[in-house]
Amino acid sequence: MATAVAERAWCVVVPHHARGARIARQRLATELAGVIPATLLADAVAVTAELVGNAVRHAEPLPGGVIRVAWRLRPRASGRSLVEVRVTDGGSSSPPELRPAGPESVGGRGLTIVAALAEQWGVERDGLGQSVWAQLT
Repeated sequence: MATAVAERAWCVVVPHHARGARIARQRLATELAGVIPATLLADAVAVTAELVGNAVRHAEPLPGGVIRVAWRLRPRASGRSLVEVRVTDGGSSSPPELRPAGPESVGGRGLTIVAALAEQWGVERDGLGQSVWAQLT
């Protein structure tokens, strides 16, 4: 694995459907395999799956019935890489937020997983919709 990483960015448009999460995960894994440590890659794939899955379950699609998934790789002075994943959808009636999920709950853990794996995460709204992003190191 190379120690010096140049800043790079990718963007894919996937269907607002469960298969969109699979497409996004596979594309991210293919592009970043061998470029970042395997543990960081696994976390980035998991976060991407959660964010796209949440967009499919809880938000409206962008025009054309799609979700935009973007990720950026940025080198840091420490030598560690930072990966930012951003999922943009058409928005929802309530903003994404952490919510408690009991041991018997079948859902409600997505953003808790994202928060556990990411250095930070957040939500931004604009005229197009909303973007949920996470930064991982």
